[in-house]
This record gives sequence, structure tokens and C-alpha cells, in this order.
Amino acid sequence: MFIQPWDASLDEAEWQAWIADGHDFGQLAVNGLPGRPPVVIPTHFVFDGSDLLVHLARPNPVWKAIEHNPDVTFTVIGDYAFVPGPWRAAPGTPPQDGVPTSYYAAVQFICRAHVIDDPQAKADLLTRQLAHFQPDGDHAEVAVDRPPYGRMLSGIRGLRLKVTAVQAKFKYDDHKSVEHRTAVTGRLTRRGEGLDLPAAAQQLRRLGRIGTWTP
Repeated sequence: MFIQPWDASLDEAEWQAWIADGHDFGQLAVNGLPGRPPVVIPTHFVFDGSDLLVHLARPNPVWKAIEHNPDVTFTVIGDYAFVPGPWRAAPGTPPQDGVPTSYYAAVQFICRAHVIDDPQAKADLLTRQLAHFQPDGDHAEVAVDRPPYGRMLSGIRGLRLKVTAVQAKFKYDDHKSVEHRTAVTGRLTRRGEGLDLPAAAQQLRRLGRIGTWTP
């Protein structure tokens, strides 16, 4: 992932807080078998220490690719918005001369994938995921020998993704002036389409930490 200096995560805590703020769905990218394209799987995930936990259906085509090469990338993208050219026109230039861009946050985890097939280990993985996604506990116990999950465990495989590196990018025009960013934040807020409001919140948060960008 190409990251300009002004788009880089300010520290590990920044991307960790962003992930923890409900960004728990991403895409698992696996190198394809020889002569085949990469396999990309959208899925939820949870953190377990520094590892990512995922489960997928046994018929999923990703398994052979992982067995061939367990080095994978997991990408999470969010808080994105299209910024029209007129919003970015330099002062004193015609609005139509402005160049549009995309705002977004993205975190890429470089991982080594470990397949989980043991029934109890899969039950433990599902229990960990449910603790994250249904913290009120409004679900049956995940037990190997009891319904509803026991009979379903054979239909899935688990993945523990050992994170070896992290790349994080927050692309919100931080190299431009405070006045420019403030104006765009206001425009995003007023437009209010799609993820405009989360994008505006990220730009405003970064503005508060960075102020005027200094190379």
C-alpha cells in the first residue's frame, strides 16, 4: 500500500483505536494457485491478542490457496468519501481546475495463516467471536457435543492469522492548509451522503492532532 508521509498513521495507537471503533470487517487476500488469480474473501474478524481470528465455510476455495502459500494480507477499509474537484481548487483558481480525490482509512495486516480444524479449537474460536459480536451473551453455548453449534462445526474451518506487519493509512488531505481541511470537513458534513460524516470526523480528528503539516 502506497502511503504518503502525511497520510501515515501517527502512531500504533491511532490505527488500533480505529479498528476497535467497530471496524471489524475486511477482506482476506490470498495468493492464488499457480496460474490462478488471487483469492479475496470478505469476512468479519476479531483480535485475539495480536492475532486475527476468522472462520470460513469448508467448501470455500481459499483453503487450497492457503495450503500452497500461508502468507496472506487482511485489509480493512472505512470512513471513505469522494471529494469533488471544486472542493479542492487552490485559492484564486477556477473551481473546475480543482482535482478530485478519495478520502479513506485503511489498515493492512500482513499475516501467516494457521488453519484450525480441531473441533474444540473451532468451538473456542467461535466463542471468542461471539463474545465480541454478541457481548450480551444472547446465544447458545458453543459446545462440540451440543446443538445448535456442535453439528455445524464440521462445516467450517478456522484461521488464526499471525500478524507480522501492519500498514495504516489515513488519507484526508493532511498536507493541505488548516483552512482547506476545515472547509472540506464542513462540505462533507453538509452533504451527508454515504460515509461522509465518518470521513469528516476522521479529517477533523487528524486536523486536531496535526494542525499545519510539517514535512
